[in-house]
Amino acid sequence: MARFDNIDEIEPRLDGAGLRIGIVMARFNAEVGEGLLSACTAALRRHGVADSAVLIVTVPGALELPLALQKLSQTGRFDALVALGAVIRGETYHFEIVSNESASGINSVQLDTGIPVANGVLTCETDAQAEARMEQKGKECAEAAIEMANLLRRIATLP
Repeated sequence: MARFDNIDEIEPRLDGAGLRIGIVMARFNAEVGEGLLSACTAALRRHGVADSAVLIVTVPGALELPLALQKLSQTGRFDALVALGAVIRGETYHFEIVSNESASGINSVQLDTGIPVANGVLTCETDAQAEARMEQKGKECAEAAIEMANLLRRIATLP
């Protein structure tokens, strides 16, 4: 239902039927990555994305995510992509570099290619924080990918 009379609005849609989703998961902090992946794929299934329409790719760490996402986006095969991983603070400045550069690279991929990328890279102070957030974040990323793919399809059909 529209919020305003005489103003069109595109409603969010979480129907994943017919969508093709690529997932890139960083293997560093593997337990958290696997938890994110499990929650993400479960949510994709729940929303109707066929298993055969999902491709999972792994990379060594968060800094390698943007390149793999970029290459997947260039195939023309995917309606949306998901980046999964965890960067957990250590004792050095490396945490900030990895967190900031991976986020910037992920955002650049979607802006440069027009393929939505749901960013599921957790940036946490501790392993416990990451483990507490991985299930919810994995689910949210699946839903964001589906919603954005549907939104872009709808925008493409506007007169």
